[in-house]
Amino acid sequence: MTERTALITGAARGIGLATTRRFLADGWTVVMGDRDEEAVHAAAEALDGVLSVVVDVSAPDQVSAMIAAGLARFGRVDALINNAGVADFGPVEQTDFARWRRVMDTNLDGVFLVSQAALPALKATRGAIVNIASISGLRASTLRVAYGTSKAAVIHLTQQQAVELGEHGIRANCVAPGPVRTKLAMAVHSPQITAAYHDAIPLNRYGTEDEIAEVIHFLCSPRASYVTGQTIAVDGGFEATGIGLPALRG
Repeated sequence: MTERTALITGAARGIGLATTRRFLADGWTVVMGDRDEEAVHAAAEALDGVLSVVVDVSAPDQVSAMIAAGLARFGRVDALINNAGVADFGPVEQTDFARWRRVMDTNLDGVFLVSQAALPALKATRGAIVNIASISGLRASTLRVAYGTSKAAVIHLTQQQAVELGEHGIRANCVAPGPVRTKLAMAVHSPQITAAYHDAIPLNRYGTEDEIAEVIHFLCSPRASYVTGQTIAVDGGFEATGIGLPALRG
């Protein structure tokens, strides 16, 4: 089998690192992009078949350099996973334009820039794009005016990509994770918030990074060869339950 290569942004930790490991387990090579130089190189040192690249996905020159480095090393890109993102939560009144732009620069502009730069390589392989949005892009919640709006835009951008790139054999889909048991989430979620999430999620628990990675991997595989333009909420049923959590309003 021809060796396949995935390019994953935000790959130094969390969902990005779990997804890297999932692709490696299936025999892929992986370009790991992240703006945290120390973390991405440290993560890569423990893995075989990867190339770690320091990149700010909101900077066009750095994005182009990442694509070039990946092609120089592996010669192809079969799957692009736009996972890099920033989480910024705050009230509408306290979200000034600089804060708004910081979120959009990475969460939305980064997805656009990396996808566009990778298109020639993806056309050559008739590859797949998976954009990582959030349940916050599907359902409104307090304190997420910039974050939620950026992720809703990613969902629509995914549909645009699917419509325009299908003729090249490129599939574009979106994964919208619900609450995931990451180190960051566990550090900032109070016991009250954790209990509220458990009550609101039909499966009564947080998801895991590996569970998100499995869906991403599936969407890039031949098993999903007729799936494009879709958003899959990997959320334990959270999106189906309604709007808002009282514990998050304070």
